[in-house]
Amino acid sequence: MSHFSHGCDASILLDDTSTLKGEKNALPNKDSVRGYEVIDKIKLALEEACPCTVSCTDILTLAATSAVYFSGGPYWPVALGRRDCTTASEDAANDDLPSPFEPLENMINITAKFAAKGLDLRDVVVLSVAHTIGFAQCFTFKTRLFNFSDSGKPDPLLDTSLLTKLQNVCPNQADSDTKLAPLDPVTSNRFDNVHFKRLVNKSGPLQSDEVLMGDSTTASMVISYSRFPNLFNKDFGASMVKMANIGVLTGQNGQIRKNCRVVN
Repeated sequence: MSHFSHGCDASILLDDTSTLKGEKNALPNKDSVRGYEVIDKIKLALEEACPCTVSCTDILTLAATSAVYFSGGPYWPVALGRRDCTTASEDAANDDLPSPFEPLENMINITAKFAAKGLDLRDVVVLSVAHTIGFAQCFTFKTRLFNFSDSGKPDPLLDTSLLTKLQNVCPNQADSDTKLAPLDPVTSNRFDNVHFKRLVNKSGPLQSDEVLMGDSTTASMVISYSRFPNLFNKDFGASMVKMANIGVLTGQNGQIRKNCRVVN
């Protein structure tokens, strides 16, 4: 969701400075968003070949598209010509990005955050499939394993076999908070609709994902995506195009950074 908070302007790539507190260390991003060095290598090669021509924003957008496609996911067209922003905000990232702990009653708030960016409820659901690949730190779901809603018991909606596995990976100790567990242990390196199948089977580790099954409207979408991969592919691509159009800078706005980590 790197384009979600400040916009599709490479704001997440900016390192903190004495005068700028950016998005990298915001709670949803710190020790979670990775791979910055990949963007650095791409930018270095492009600057050597054609200086000040390709923005960090376009690089990031193309990298996301390629990563999904080469991991078995859908392809979607990417418009180019974006420019990079000159600032970022940790507070904005903390406020705008949905939390992994969101309960069902916060569904309205989640939808409102997306609506403020021009996205709708279908986008909320289909973009959650980003959790079909990669890992989550234990602290993002550990309360579901041991003391859900201060009950002293695990979340009753969590599949019991998954519960046991996650308790072994993430014991009820503070030093396990930063351990990693695959978001989708079935096809953890493949971008597919298994994420939605897991939600139907109560096997999504993140509460913010599993709550989608607690609302009749979103649950019907999850079920459809779990059954029809072509529908999921089409809708995911459409939502990514919408997200890539959030807060785009063009023309004389912004700049083309020479180094994606710092303003020119």
